[in-house]
Amino acid sequence: MIVDEDGDIAYKLKLPNREVKSSLHRFIVDYLYGDRSLRYKDLSKALKGRDMESFKVNLISLFASIPYNNFVKNNISEYEGFYASVLYAYLQSLGFDIEGEDVTNQGRIDLAVKLPDVIYLFEFKVIDEEPLRQMKEKGYYQKYLSSGRDIYLVGIVFDREKRNIKNFIWEKM
Repeated sequence: MIVDEDGDIAYKLKLPNREVKSSLHRFIVDYLYGDRSLRYKDLSKALKGRDMESFKVNLISLFASIPYNNFVKNNISEYEGFYASVLYAYLQSLGFDIEGEDVTNQGRIDLAVKLPDVIYLFEFKVIDEEPLRQMKEKGYYQKYLSSGRDIYLVGIVFDREKRNIKNFIWEKM
């Protein structure tokens, strides 16, 4: 959706199916971040194989590849929404079933990634706070207990100055 200066919708894009949506997201990620050496397969393989250390390494590489120019004369790196949007677009380009701001009866999960046999629930922070604590206290994972899938809570704290991952913690429920 493109909104004009008055806040009116100037253009709305509807995508016909998941394949087109995935292709568009992949194009956007390639265009914005340009580093085609980042291998989609590695990150996808890490999630499918529940290899959280490899997933972390791939995410660090992803955020390190964002051009410095994207941060000049703005404070975008101070907001968790920036990091969530980057990860959302990247994972969407891989064709995963994802949901941003996944609502529960106690709050919102920043990002849910749903694979056939596992669900990853993400909480992002740009302040020194324990992200898994919030997820556990609010019981975000309870929404998916009856899914029959493994559930992983993933907390990522970003460093505003370095514009990359400061702390990456996860726990299988």
